[in-house]
Order: sequence, then structure tokens, then C-alpha cells
Amino acid sequence: MFSIVISQFLVQTVWWIPFYGLLGALLTLPWSLGAVRRTGPRPAVYINLLMTLLSCIHSGIVFQQVLNQPPQQVVFEWLQVADLNLSFAIEISPVSIGALEFVTFISLLCQCFGLGYMERDWSMARFYGLMGFFEGALSGIAISDSLLLSYALLEMLTLTSYLLVGFWYAQPLVVTAARDAFLTKRVGDIILLMGLVGLSSYGAGLTFSELTAWSESTTLPPLTDALLGLSLIAGPTGKCAQFPLNLWLDEAMEGPNPAGVMRNSVVVSMGAYFLIKLQPIFSLSQFASTALLLIGGGNCSGGLSHCHCSN
Repeated sequence: MFSIVISQFLVQTVWWIPFYGLLGALLTLPWSLGAVRRTGPRPAVYINLLMTLLSCIHSGIVFQQVLNQPPQQVVFEWLQVADLNLSFAIEISPVSIGALEFVTFISLLCQCFGLGYMERDWSMARFYGLMGFFEGALSGIAISDSLLLSYALLEMLTLTSYLLVGFWYAQPLVVTAARDAFLTKRVGDIILLMGLVGLSSYGAGLTFSELTAWSESTTLPPLTDALLGLSLIAGPTGKCAQFPLNLWLDEAMEGPNPAGVMRNSVVVSMGAYFLIKLQPIFSLSQFASTALLLIGGGNCSGGLSHCHCSN
């Protein structure tokens, strides 16, 4: 009985998991800012590893509980003014919790690898603080059912990517790479925001679960459908360094660190995950669907060719 109560409690509090990484990032601030020097950066590293381990265990238990269960939704009301009702929705389903477990597990492996890779680095605490922030944003995207919340978390990813790419800021080329990555991603973010505003103005709900019903009942001009689809593609395209917003990726390799494992694997997967949840919008326009296939297929074939040549 006690184990059932604990399992139910963990399912109901699954939205805590993104805050584990954010809490770890906050707790490392005394070491990251240099206020604590006598102990070295190791305590900050262990704090973040502990929070990521808790995230991985929590999401793993919840995944077992919801594996054969129908999707659930947890809604947090944020702002209600006149006809405007803004809320943050969390989806609890095998797919979303599986994505969450994937993020936390890869983050745990990445941070364990960083223990050896950055063993003698003077700014190890700052790196692990940024990793906690990075993990929190990705975890939130995995379980978010709200377009508004997902956009805010994508903005967090842009900021964290800028800080991680420019981690060794004493090198001028690294600073330039971080700046180019930030500006390129901002282009995608702004276009994505335009698409979200357009969706809300045409009466679409601000949750992913409402998009299917809206797409089946709406009748928009073909040009509008195409522009909406293309604008929603732009955000993940910039985050995942896909053509044509991929120019920053080569420069980002100027200062490699263990966060590159997350950026090159998890972020790309989460971008695809985000686009899959937007599929009802793309189904409205053949042009947008074709553009999505061409961008994804072209980048995949280009990546395979690059790997083949480098090997």
C-alpha cells in the first residue's frame, strides 16, 4: 500500500522534475561566482549530479506507472483577463515521460563524462550550473502540452546554448561562435513566435492536444496555412542547426565541451519531438509538409555523407 501511495505521489509531482536541474543550477551559484573557493568546485559538481540522478529515478518510476495508462493533463492557470486565458499545461503520457527519461538519462551520462573531461578546469562549477539549467529546459519541453510554455523553454535553450558555446570566453573565436549561434537561433525564435501569435489569432488553442480538433474544423486560405507551417518549422530548425539556420554549428565546435553531447543528440531529438506534436498544423498545407520533409531529409543525408567522409 505504501509503495502505491509513493508511486501515485511521484506521478502527480512529475512536473517537479524540470525544477531539479534548475535547483541544482541555483545551488551551485556560490561556487560558480567564486564566493566559495576553499572547497574547490567539486561540491557544485556533486550537487548537480545528485539532482540529475533524482530526476532520472523520478522519471523512471513514473514511466513504469504510466506505461499502459491513457494520457493525463495537469493545468496550471496563469493569467485570465477578459477573454484571454493563459495557462501552462503538462502532459503525462508514455511518450512524454519516455522523452523526459531520455533527457535525464543522457544528461546524467554527460555529466559523469564531464567529471573526467573537466577534472582540472577552473570553471567546472559554472559548467555544471549551466548544465542544470540546460537539463531543466529540455525536461520541461518533454512534458509540456502548452505552446506558450514550450516557447518560453525554447528561449531558455537559446540562452543556455549561448553560454555553453561561449563557455571558454577567453578565446576570441569562441566568443564569436557563441554570438553567431545566439543570433541565428534568435531568427528562428522570432519567426516561431510570429507563428504562435498567428495560431492564437485564428482561434487555435494554446495546447498541443487542442491542435488536432482545431485543424479539422478550420478553413484558412492555402497561403495562410503554408506561412503558419513554415513559421513553426523555423524555431526547431534554428535550435537543431538544420538548413538554412545551420551556419553557427561549425563555429560552435571551436570550443568543444561535454555539453556538445547534449546539443548534438538530445536537442536535435527534442526538436523533432516538438515538430511531431505540431503535425496537425503541417497537415493543413502540402507546401509546409513538403518543406519539412525536404529540410529533414536533406540534413539527414548531408549528415550521413559527412560521417562517411570523416570515417
